[in-house]
Amino acid sequence: MRKIILSLLLAAISLGASAQFEKGTKYVGASLTGLGLGYSKNTDFYIGLQANAGYFVCDGWMLYGELGWQHQNGESSVNLGVAGRYYLKKNGLYFSGALKYKHFVPKTNVVYLTPEVGYCFYLNDHVSIEPAVYCDFALNEFKDFTKIGLKVGFSYYF
Repeated sequence: MRKIILSLLLAAISLGASAQFEKGTKYVGASLTGLGLGYSKNTDFYIGLQANAGYFVCDGWMLYGELGWQHQNGESSVNLGVAGRYYLKKNGLYFSGALKYKHFVPKTNVVYLTPEVGYCFYLNDHVSIEPAVYCDFALNEFKDFTKIGLKVGFSYYF
């Protein structure tokens, strides 16, 4: 009897694990970003917060938007972006690409192309912790604003 219950429980868990990446699933998340290195001497230390919301348009493919704030070298910035993410099937590994517009207070505006690689550690069927590595390639100010960073996110799939 224990073996049957354990088998049913494992089957239910494995079915739920693949449901996160199915068409129609919605996603919200928050991340602590930055924690990284700059390409130039102007980027000593930076840290930020990011909020994401997305929708799986087909199995394994998600489109999402992001809104963020960052503090870097005594200046603050806000960013707005759109992105796409591909999840490997039955695995938490994902690849992402984003296009972001960032406004540095008081006067600088930068457009970024941001590739990202991360992994989803699922705590249950809906909640995950997502560490990732990304690179913000500045399209109009490459030398001064390009950076590589780490982020840790907390996400909910429903």
